Amino acid sequence: MSRFGRIPTRIPIKIPADEQGMTGRECPNKDCLGYFKVQIGTGLQGRNLPCHCPYCGDKAPHDHFWTPEQLKYAQSVGMRKASDILTRELKKLEFKTPARGPLGVEISMKLKEGRRPQIRHYREKELETEVICSSCTLRYSIYGVFAYCPDCGMRNSLQILEKNLDLAEKEISLAGEADASDLREYLVGDALENVVSAFDGFGRETCRLHSPKASEPERAKNLSFQNIRRADENGQKLFGIHLSSAVSPGEWDFADRCFKKRHLLAHSMGVVDDKYVDETQDPDAVVGRKVQIAT
Repeated sequence: MSRFGRIPTRIPIKIPADEQGMTGRECPNKDCLGYFKVQIGTGLQGRNLPCHCPYCGDKAPHDHFWTPEQLKYAQSVGMRKASDILTRELKKLEFKTPARGPLGVEISMKLKEGRRPQIRHYREKELETEVICSSCTLRYSIYGVFAYCPDCGMRNSLQILEKNLDLAEKEISLAGEADASDLREYLVGDALENVVSAFDGFGRETCRLHSPKASEPERAKNLSFQNIRRADENGQKLFGIHLSSAVSPGEWDFADRCFKKRHLLAHSMGVVDDKYVDETQDPDAVVGRKVQIAT
């Protein structure tokens, strides 16, 4: 306490959450400074737990992740509260002594209040992807898609892949309920494109993270997985891993054909060309006609 006896030396300040209950965070790493948001109260529970940057993976105490806007807000609130407390205490010292004696001099002291310090309000930024960590249940949001969980540090790559596969399954279920054949065809084709895109994103992200272990790290950072046979060859050359060894030969051929059908859907409105027939030996394919998508 100060000499006035009632002015605190510490002023607690609460950083407000946004409309979705999220609080902004900024990575303290000067080479990153990535912005993200978390819902405080979800995720790991305990004292002195570290925070992980979802982008670069660096970790530090939670009080290192305040954003510049939050610090300016906290400083302005602190100044406002300190000013109000000091004003209140000084007003208690006001006095007025009536005129006395032959000269009739009146003595008084009255505080003249000035402008109160302004509070520097701010708004948290809008982000692109919201995630609930499958490991610790922290709710957080980020730019982009792939990230480390700010609480437990787990990479969300597999979780994002599984989420997209679930959405594709829902599309296929909707296709089965649709009456119009063109709608069924569209939903199944869109589901196939989404599956390949999700697998491609997952594969690229996985190779990028593990590129230091590859025989050619820079090349490993830019691998594509839209052609799984080529990806299988590159995986063997760079990491010594065969994707095809995870499934039976029949399943691998089926997956390869589906990926090539997706290529037709994305680049030629689904019309079969000679290359597709030569590479897949699809008995149902006819050059110049639309590729058959099972519904």
